[in-house]
Amino acid sequence: MKVATYNIHKCVGTDGRSRPDRIIAVLKEIGAEVVALQEADRRFGQRIGLLDLEALRQETGLRLLAQSDAPDGHGWHGNALLVAREPVSYRRTRIRLPGVEPRGAILVDLDLGDGPFRIIAAHFGLLRRSRVSQAGAIVSAFGRLPPMPTVLLGDLNEWRARRGSSLNVFEPLFGEPKPLASFPSRRPMFPLDRIFGWPRGLVHDHAVHDTPLARKASDHLPLTAKVDLSGHGPAFLQSVPDATTPDAAPTAGPDGSRLRRARRLISVTSLRRRAREKSS
Repeated sequence: MKVATYNIHKCVGTDGRSRPDRIIAVLKEIGAEVVALQEADRRFGQRIGLLDLEALRQETGLRLLAQSDAPDGHGWHGNALLVAREPVSYRRTRIRLPGVEPRGAILVDLDLGDGPFRIIAAHFGLLRRSRVSQAGAIVSAFGRLPPMPTVLLGDLNEWRARRGSSLNVFEPLFGEPKPLASFPSRRPMFPLDRIFGWPRGLVHDHAVHDTPLARKASDHLPLTAKVDLSGHGPAFLQSVPDATTPDAAPTAGPDGSRLRRARRLISVTSLRRRAREKSS
């Protein structure tokens, strides 16, 4: 299954023009089955969605799983989710993320016919201290949910590859990040957009969708990856390394305390126990 994350910059391209049709054309190029969008609504006034949903469906086959309470809105704090198939099952949770700016994340349990999985889509803040708190909130929310193959993706606004990265808190659960430059779209230099997977090995083949149209349609390039749900059924937790083991992630450096806190917040051992209780 191909997934993508794309900050569409309210459909305003690098030429300063608002062209939702270009965003739809880029989504058609990508051909993903699940897409997390950021900045999918107007920011001020009525939070109206910016895409023509009928044109989107006709051109790409993608449909919106509405996250907004507004009748014409697409997302939750701008986070929208598109899928290529009618879900067999669908359940959503929305959380407000801490920080100076209003930010949010959506947590969606989905089954598109190949088995259940979870999408966590977010748009983090511009300040590092906000991003650290927001990453911690995601880890905490992850720990409260039943275990399920999970894809975490979005515009996480972190340009540091490893040292000093606010995303280091994810490493005990999601493994090492795969930073690929996706911003600015005309000359990509910074890996602001990320895709993680849990358990490790769920997500692979990360790539930046870099085409002439994508470089013009938004200030971000889309990021894509493949998700392999095979072998991640009810018994998959038995083979997942425990996030509390010493080799799960390094503890040195400025984010060591946050990584240790992540281990305390969520251990795969407790997830295994809940999975066994659920199956018994």
